[in-house]
Parts: sequence; C-alpha cells; structure tokens
Amino acid sequence: MEASELIEIISLGEDSKHQHKINFTNPQKLSEEIIAFSNTLGGMIIIGVDDNGVIIGLTQDDIRRLNQMISNVASTHVRPPVNPIVENILINNKLIMIIKISEGISKPYMDNNGAIIVKNGADKRKVTSREEIQRMFQSAGLIHGDEIPANGITIADLDYEYFSQFLFKEYNEKIEQNSESLSRLLENMSLARDGIMNIAGALLFSKFPQFRLPVFMIKAVSYPAEIIDENNYIDSQDITGKLSDIFQKAIGFILNNLKRIQKEKGVNSTGELEIPRITLEELLINALVHRDYFISAPIRLFIFSDRIEILSPGHLPNNLTIENIKNGISNIRNPIIASFASKLLPYRGLGNGIRRALQAYQKISFFDDREGNLFKVVIYKQ
Repeated sequence: MEASELIEIISLGEDSKHQHKINFTNPQKLSEEIIAFSNTLGGMIIIGVDDNGVIIGLTQDDIRRLNQMISNVASTHVRPPVNPIVENILINNKLIMIIKISEGISKPYMDNNGAIIVKNGADKRKVTSREEIQRMFQSAGLIHGDEIPANGITIADLDYEYFSQFLFKEYNEKIEQNSESLSRLLENMSLARDGIMNIAGALLFSKFPQFRLPVFMIKAVSYPAEIIDENNYIDSQDITGKLSDIFQKAIGFILNNLKRIQKEKGVNSTGELEIPRITLEELLINALVHRDYFISAPIRLFIFSDRIEILSPGHLPNNLTIENIKNGISNIRNPIIASFASKLLPYRGLGNGIRRALQAYQKISFFDDREGNLFKVVIYKQ
C-alpha cells in the first residue's frame, strides 16, 4: 500500500472495515479485533494512529513486539486460527503498522473463552442470540436451517397419501411393501429424526405445516399504484400449505394480477403475459428453496402497477455476490429441500435458475441487503 493511499484511508476515519489503534499491549484486546473482522467482512487495523486520525507512530521495538504478538494471537488466541497480513509503512518519518484480516471462511471465529465477536459499525460486540449464532454456523456449512426439528410436527402429521404417491412415482415403491418402518424410512430420507419431522420434512410432506410453522409462507399483496398503500389494494392473500402448494398458489396469485398483452395477435387470443411465466416460476422457486429458514419471517410478494417484488428472508450466503448468481454460481443453503424440490417443483437444482429467468426476461434487478438480512428481486413490467 502506498503512503498516500493510507493517509486517505486514515482521513476518512473508522468504520466497519477500518480500525485505528495507538498501540497494543494486551493480546486479548488484539484477538478481539481480529475475531470481529474475521466474523464480519474483513478489514484493516491501523496501529500507530489515534481515534481522531492523528498519526502517532511506532518505534522499532514496538514493531518487533507487535509482530511477535500478532503471530502468537492469530495462532493461539483465535479459534480456528487465522492468517493476517502485516505491512509496515513510513508516513512523515513515522512508522505505521497495518494488519489486514480477510473475511473468514470458517465462521464463527471465537476467542479462548468461546466468545464470538463481530463488528458493529466502527465498534464491535459479542454475539449472544441463538439465531445469530445459528446463522454463523450455517454460513460455515456446519448446520442447515431445513434440517433442524420442526416445532412439534411429528410423523402423525405426515400427509400419508401425498407421501405415498411421491414414493411410488419417484421410486416405484409402496410404503406397505417397504421393509423399513415409516419412522425409519423418513429418517433415512433425512426428513425426520426420532419421530420428529425437520423443517424440510414438515414443509414438503406434512398436512398443515403452518399450524406449527406459521411464518413459513408467502404474504402476497397486489397494489393499484407504485407504492405500498395499506388502505388501498387490489388483492391480498396469505399463501400457505406444503411448498408445492405454496408455489402453485403464488403463481396463480401473480397470474391473476398481471395483464396480458395482445402484441400482434388477434383480439380473441388470450395474449402474452407482460412477464414470461418461466421467469416468475424460476424466481419464486429460488425464494422458496434458498430462503433462510433460521429467520422467522415470511417471503413477501408485492405486485405494483410497474413492477413485482419478491423479498426473501436472508441475504446471499457466504461470499456469493449478485454477479455470481447471474453467472450460475450457487451455494445451496437448504440441501434437503433442494434435493426434493427437483422432484416436487419445476426446479433443476443446477444453479441456473437466475440465468434462465434472465434469459427469458431482462428487466430484473437484484438487491442483496446484508444489513436488513434479506434478498430482494424486482421484476419490472413491460
């Protein structure tokens, strides 16, 4: 890094990715800073600068001591260990040390006492809520939202006929002829454990999943104008049922609230949808299969006069970006649901859903809201 670039960074002050420190003498304090950056978006600790951006500088003895401390802290005070990059820069004859920490790929990182720390603006905080800890384990691929036990949904809640038809269609096998008990069969299919269905099993095959999982649905509203108006809307529906039911009902809701365009066809023809059906299907399936099931919130579907918005709980997982998903790169957040979705929904599971939606219709924007922890798709009408 050039001295002029560092001076500019220092002049902008502290933020979520830059921290100023005059010096470090306490290894625990240093480990907390490194852990916070590793658990969030990565960043830079600039040592030899005070909170106001005044360059104080370090001595050669400070540099030697800090190098040893950083090496020790990164390997023994941070779990799992990390590999920060250290760089020394001379500004106006004053030595500055920069510690560069990348966003970790093995979150959550913690100290020797098991504390998990994240950045909170220019400051940092300990993570204490179960939901946030779960999401961090999820981002590391250690647990998945669709595999946790559903709230009180047992094998007795299974839609037996629906599941039987699925089993026969996909595997040419009848439950009565299966040598395994129903409980063991569902467990072998990763849908239940010890008689309790998980989120995937409940949403895919139980009779009334929203009785115990009320927020895992789609709240759909159609408005006559371009803004949300709670007192003036065309249609409103809470779309519930199994995932296959939710998908079909949501498509029906959209089709009932979209216009058809005649284009060059005769007046007696039904016309073409103003947004292609395949685009709508791919984006709805993407929301149902890849939403974050650790977040207790519904998918929201808004139809306005000029656009459709689909808001899914949970931002893009791990280091996925909007450009990644446009290019077909995927990260399966809910592997059990995804594996069954290819059999129950028009879902191919190859990471190409977004690409297919864009190939059929270009007027789509994507917004990955990491602060609000949601992913929004906006489909503009013709």
